Amino acid sequence: MPTVARLNIAPVRSLGLEHRDAIDVTERGVVEDRRFYVTDATNRLVDQLVEATLVQVRAWTDPDATRLRLTFPDGTGIDEAVERGQHIETPIHGRTAVGHVIEGPWGAALSDFLGRDVRVVRCERPGGTRIKGMVSLVSDGSLDALGVMLGVGAVDARRFRMLIELVGGRAHEEDTWAGSRIALGTAVIRVTAAVARCAITTHDPDTGARDLDTLRAIKDYRGLVHGKDLMFGVEGDVLQPGTIRIGDEVRLLD
Repeated sequence: MPTVARLNIAPVRSLGLEHRDAIDVTERGVVEDRRFYVTDATNRLVDQLVEATLVQVRAWTDPDATRLRLTFPDGTGIDEAVERGQHIETPIHGRTAVGHVIEGPWGAALSDFLGRDVRVVRCERPGGTRIKGMVSLVSDGSLDALGVMLGVGAVDARRFRMLIELVGGRAHEEDTWAGSRIALGTAVIRVTAAVARCAITTHDPDTGARDLDTLRAIKDYRGLVHGKDLMFGVEGDVLQPGTIRIGDEVRLLD
């Protein structure tokens, strides 16, 4: 069975991924994941689809989201305690994120980097707007199949921004687990569905530049689901919280 090759979280939505040797998953996923997000002055979400270069900025936060560190491409950074400011509710892809604009230098630094006025918001609860699909997985076999379609060889899994990357899997083996329980480390996950993809997957995960037509390739060899969705990788719900580490093997429970 496939094993865990890389673990990724994004403490600030759409900023660069943080790689962990181990993650603790709860019923709401990893509590540090997507705990913060970015908006403009009109309270519109600013994500990688709006500002692709956000991925060049790295972020870190603690499990209680009381401290936030941003590191910019030039090596400068901010690492300070978080103070909640204005209460805010932001529409995000059909749901509502509830949180507070954080006081301090983060918004100004990101504004300078992007060349536009933005703010950083801390969600009141872990997981942000997510109500299901707290865990996501993709296998190297699936990425290899996509690479063949694209004619590029290896495809960097980071462009899909999945929580768990697996090695040793057959092409789209993870799709066959839909409806089943799997164990990873001490966690138990119910794999629920494939993940619909967007244009972020066409972006280089280091620079944000559009470099691969992943969506057309997925459509060409996998087709559309429900007449509109392009599916790649799977997501699931956490049935038993636990710790997942690099090297842990997928164990199919049913």
